[in-house]
Amino acid sequence: MDQLTYLSGFGNEHATEAVPGALPRGQNSPQRAPFGLYAEQLSGTAFTAPRAENRRSWLYRLRPSAAHPAFRPVEGAAFAGFRTGPFDELPPSPNRLRWSPIPLPTAPTTFIEGLFTVAGNGSPAAGAGIAVHLYAANASMVDSAFFDADGELLIVPQEGRLRIATEMGLLDVAPGSIAVVPRGVRFRVELLDATARGYVGENYGAPFRLPELGPIGSNGLANVRDFLVPVAAYEDVERPTRLVQKYQGGLWETTLDHSPLDVVAWHGSLTPYVYDLARFATVGTVSFDHPDPSIFTVLTSPSAVPGTANCDFVIFPPRWMVAEHTFRPPWFHRNVMSELMGLVRGAYDAKGEGFAPGGTSLHNCMSAHGPDRGSYDQAVNATLVPHKLENTLAFMFESQWVITPTRQAMESPALQPDYDACWSGLAKATLPKTENR
Repeated sequence: MDQLTYLSGFGNEHATEAVPGALPRGQNSPQRAPFGLYAEQLSGTAFTAPRAENRRSWLYRLRPSAAHPAFRPVEGAAFAGFRTGPFDELPPSPNRLRWSPIPLPTAPTTFIEGLFTVAGNGSPAAGAGIAVHLYAANASMVDSAFFDADGELLIVPQEGRLRIATEMGLLDVAPGSIAVVPRGVRFRVELLDATARGYVGENYGAPFRLPELGPIGSNGLANVRDFLVPVAAYEDVERPTRLVQKYQGGLWETTLDHSPLDVVAWHGSLTPYVYDLARFATVGTVSFDHPDPSIFTVLTSPSAVPGTANCDFVIFPPRWMVAEHTFRPPWFHRNVMSELMGLVRGAYDAKGEGFAPGGTSLHNCMSAHGPDRGSYDQAVNATLVPHKLENTLAFMFESQWVITPTRQAMESPALQPDYDACWSGLAKATLPKTENR
């Protein structure tokens, strides 16, 4: 049986059953669900959210989620690198910052244990903002599961394939794809390769959705039909399982006597999903001038201000460059939005050495940035013929709020102390001689 099916639309209903007849017909919570299963609603938005924005699913499971012992604070250093908002360890910095890739672990380390928080804004308590984490792992989670009560997780692999076993089915995700796990959904991460490394965006705000297309029209960017959701696949396992949750920034755990991934059937509009970034239909200029990076938005978490995102997830994939009489790389700019970038593969067209796959950069509100000297010199002297940017995939988390680094990120040996130097040596412009005034 296929483990994925097409997403018919963000907010639309999906239905799947691992056992024929397990999904009730005609109502969500019959007096007795088929086979004695327990009907349970998982709500990702308020009950009264507008229909187009409402996210909820009905799960039909072997045991109700409520059957668990009390949670207790996690002790020890297993999750020492995992931080949350509010990000007030250090004052926000206006400086441009860049980190090299974090090293892969030598001791056995799972996906959750290998999380290292770089920066963020807002807080789970406020229901707004984001956190950006890195992960580096060399071991699968065994007899353990995790869920995030603070936000949804957008996972961007950079190295190594992952299998994400969720309550609602299985997701396989590889570098070049992304996976999104909604707030509250329980899951386990297994490594399909010896090691894995990548990025995680934790969204405290409104759930991610497709951006409006506006003048672009009805086609382009990410298409709904290319997002895939899991089909029901349950585990009937009766052995001790550690369940860890992130709640208001703290980590809590309990021990179940069974696997929590025991949903036999489900239907609804709240679901995990995966997306192959190669299916993104880029748009751009076919005349002159470099367009704004917003044309590369894959998903957006809107804020209360129209057109101003709590978080946009933007990619810079392989694409044709054809603009005439134009500086083709990203231009020098200062932006009211704050930008945290990562690189999955290849090179970013505005940076040379220093921004490596697995690395991270941060340019906050009104921090001037743009191409380094080498990229600038090459671009202004290039012969402008159509050419394709190949073997590249960068991305950006962009937010309306300043993104504050964590203390551990600022003290990490991966922080590059000489990042500002990439803009040194840019020659002063030469004006024609005129009379002094």
